[in-house]
Amino acid sequence: MSNRERESFDCIIIGSGPAGYTAAIYLARAERKHILFTGFKPGGQLISTNKVENYPGFPNGVSGYKLMEAFKAQSERFGTKVKDNSVVKINFNIIKNLHEVILDNYLKIKTKALIIATGASPRYLNIENENQLIGKGISTCANCDGFFFKGKKVAVIGGGDKAAEESIYLSNLCKKVYLIIRDKKMKASKIMQKKVLNIKNVEIFYAHKVIKLIGVKKLKAIVCKNRKHNNNSLFKVAAMFLAIGQIPNSLICKPTLKLDKSGYIITKYTITNIPGIFAAGDVQDSRYRQAITSAGSGCMSAIEVEKYLQEKAD
Repeated sequence: MSNRERESFDCIIIGSGPAGYTAAIYLARAERKHILFTGFKPGGQLISTNKVENYPGFPNGVSGYKLMEAFKAQSERFGTKVKDNSVVKINFNIIKNLHEVILDNYLKIKTKALIIATGASPRYLNIENENQLIGKGISTCANCDGFFFKGKKVAVIGGGDKAAEESIYLSNLCKKVYLIIRDKKMKASKIMQKKVLNIKNVEIFYAHKVIKLIGVKKLKAIVCKNRKHNNNSLFKVAAMFLAIGQIPNSLICKPTLKLDKSGYIITKYTITNIPGIFAAGDVQDSRYRQAITSAGSGCMSAIEVEKYLQEKAD
């Protein structure tokens, strides 16, 4: 990083999902000195989504990877500096109206404003033997790992759009897909439900909860409890794909920023409880959690940053 980049910025953006890149586009067009740090997963969760069908402007759908590459290219065209670093610590208010971030290479950078768009991470079951089997049959990304289980039986855990999408993708690769849903019905959108229900090699089990994982060096089977009849069933599978929600990546914000009981940053119009600190995307959105709403909140955060900087300059 050059000496110029060691200077204070008008705004630093942490995160490279739809929220981060959209904020960058707006800040670049406002000619604000800013920089975006991609974090440990450039492109966010969307980067591993096989096909996005509900983002406006793509009538035939678009892969998550291509969509995020387009976001990045657009922000860079307007002058955004994108760096493949992670922010490991935030020092709030080191000087009045000035904050500091510390990168994974120990470099410290000061900024007048900060947009936290760190997104969220997949939620796990938190049951015995799960950690040992991650990467050995347990995955949170069918698009990433589905190929390794071609022609085999697999399970998808969850009942939302993500679980439906994973099931659809895996049905084209795997011999059998068991869709295990904890509730009595799917929460996925109607169109996604219809797609899943029309696939012959996808079998749905409602009111089932995974209670045991069988396997040492690799996953061999899962045991599920039928919550309706209170009996257990064994599913011999080579892999289990988790799609049971997410956990906001807000640990870096503790204890200074106000978080709700689930760890989401509490905001009002993307404004946090600390002046000059803003949050956008899944890290502050426990309700919608869509690519388009993340992009929208990224726009909002950039506009709020511009207002904040103008007020401080007056």
